[in-house]
Amino acid sequence: MKKTFPSNLKPTATAAIGKLAKALVLLATSAVFATATAQTSNAEQSGYSLMAPGSTYIGLNAGQSKFRNGNGLGGLPSDSKDRGYGFYCGSYFTPNFGLELGYTDLGEATRAGGKTEAKAGSVSLIGKLPLNPSFNLLAKVGATYSQVDVSVQPNTGIAIGRKSGWGPFYGAGAEYNFTQNVFAVVQYDEYRMPYPGGSKEKLNNNSVGIRYRF
Repeated sequence: MKKTFPSNLKPTATAAIGKLAKALVLLATSAVFATATAQTSNAEQSGYSLMAPGSTYIGLNAGQSKFRNGNGLGGLPSDSKDRGYGFYCGSYFTPNFGLELGYTDLGEATRAGGKTEAKAGSVSLIGKLPLNPSFNLLAKVGATYSQVDVSVQPNTGIAIGRKSGWGPFYGAGAEYNFTQNVFAVVQYDEYRMPYPGGSKEKLNNNSVGIRYRF
């Protein structure tokens, strides 16, 4: 006898997987900062300074962004994914902690007969947890100043216009050094951005890139 399942089972399972993935990223971020704090306390007597050799870097990442918002009324075609890219610079003020400034263009989503575009500048506290001389786990938490532009068809129930403002974000990733100065990076970042109409929506970005350390 063929069994049937509730029609809402798949969306429920997808939501559960998304929540689990977010929890794992938050757990990894917390673990990196906690362990890095312990390592830093052992290194504070070394006189490590903000501009010490090897502490400053620049980087370029590219990958896939995903807009986590609805498609409104009317059942119009939608595509929530696009290419995202970003560039950034940072400096460690201890062997494990530092500050990073960045800019990310998250591309655009097609929804409700129009499009939604997003870009953001960010400032964040960064943490680094070395696992061996060539491989580090990374975490960041901070704030973004974003700009979101929304244009859709009428009568879809979605507010249109441009909205700018501050919102939180966090990320986790890893880096591998090919040489003393050149690193490959893989990264996951999640943003909450203000939208026209007053809501704050989630966006995430998965990326890979190259980082050069001075």
